[in-house]
Amino acid sequence: MFMKYVPDTSNFGFMKLRIPSFALSCIGIVLSIFLIVTQGLNLGIDFRGGSVIETSKPDGVQIEDVRAQLSTLNLGEVLINEARGTGVDATTILVVRIATQDAPPDEIEAAQQAATELVKATLIAAYPATESGPGLEIMSSASIGPKVSGELFQSGITALVVALALMLLYIAARFAWQFSLGAVAALTHDVILTIGVFSGLQLEFNLTTIAALLTIIGYSMNDTVVVFDRVREESRRYKQMPNRELVDFALNGTLSRTLLTSVTTLLALLAIFILGGPVLRGMSFALIWGVIVGTYSSIFVASSLLLALPDDWRHGKKKADDLVGFQGVD
Repeated sequence: MFMKYVPDTSNFGFMKLRIPSFALSCIGIVLSIFLIVTQGLNLGIDFRGGSVIETSKPDGVQIEDVRAQLSTLNLGEVLINEARGTGVDATTILVVRIATQDAPPDEIEAAQQAATELVKATLIAAYPATESGPGLEIMSSASIGPKVSGELFQSGITALVVALALMLLYIAARFAWQFSLGAVAALTHDVILTIGVFSGLQLEFNLTTIAALLTIIGYSMNDTVVVFDRVREESRRYKQMPNRELVDFALNGTLSRTLLTSVTTLLALLAIFILGGPVLRGMSFALIWGVIVGTYSSIFVASSLLLALPDDWRHGKKKADDLVGFQGVD
């Protein structure tokens, strides 16, 4: 019902708010960097090493019981979550994460393997098969060493940087360097704020989070390119229109599309966040936050920066075009 009330045309003066929005974005970026430096990131096993064991969940077994069984093993940090599969015959599984064991460098791999086997044996012994039902079964297990996890973290950050650099070059070639700087500044803004939220809330930062950040970059870039393409199109039609009014005119022209896309995307992501279980919760949260800040940055960060840069991206101001029917944005 809400969608039909979104106006096809609007006349908002977005660029009147460019200075307050810049200040808000700067505060958010500074706060995010402060949190990242002081609190750090809650790196998942993907990035700090450890083991992951997936088991079946016998009927009547509670996570608290499993935690109590494993807490006596003195293996350091052990995290246990539930996850549910999809489909008619979906079952609930337990995901056990064991942090990298404290051992000399040349003994870490053996110590990690021993810890993994100890957890498996403990769980199988604690929950055997009975007449009332099957016992706990080990479905899969995997270990990641600290060296490999460090390389994964570096690769993930490198992927983000390369994605931003390639988009910088593409937009510069497709539009103009001013558009390129505005778009990449908006993307960098989105990434920093998202990582800052993960640091502030101490949410687990793992490979799925990197995938979410790359998705956010793609979503935000698509939104920004739509706006910039409309700015360029209108600059050809209205060569005498002031820059601020031109940008506002383009933003209002794409506002309906932006809101409809963002809201429908958020509805799908909220469903995943609520119903997807703990395994998908971190990634879905990152995407929800990314869609919100990405929509904001496309309107206020990218467009505002475009106004602050030299306007030689405009296709000349030789003579006034026919402005009949145009109502300027206040």
